[in-house]
Amino acid sequence: MDDLLRSSDIVTLHAPLTPETRRLIGRRELALMPDGSFLVNTARGALVDHEALVDELRAGRLSAVLDVTEPEPLPAGSPLFDLPNAFVTPHLAGSQGNEVARLGLTVTEEAERLRGGEAPAYAIDPGALERTA
Repeated sequence: MDDLLRSSDIVTLHAPLTPETRRLIGRRELALMPDGSFLVNTARGALVDHEALVDELRAGRLSAVLDVTEPEPLPAGSPLFDLPNAFVTPHLAGSQGNEVARLGLTVTEEAERLRGGEAPAYAIDPGALERTA
């Protein structure tokens, strides 16, 4: 796995949470990843050492896309909400229809708006974060 981490610009996690996979990605593993690389976790939040990831993100060395976190949901004051290189989405496991395709289209449209200097069509209410799953 060390060679994979050293040579990958994008690392995605797709593993169950077991005693063997808990903290699969820790400080040592994150340090192996190349500068500018992405960690994507859509599996289980506890696969990643949260504190180590936040440290790497604060250093600006890595970016992360997180569909799952530990704890889940994140507390309102989590630094992950304020880091420009951390992208946190609500956990979407178990989709049944085309909502994932619509979500992808909406995210793309919002990114295009932001890149063009426009305000997002679907602004987030930070106060609502504590009320959502």
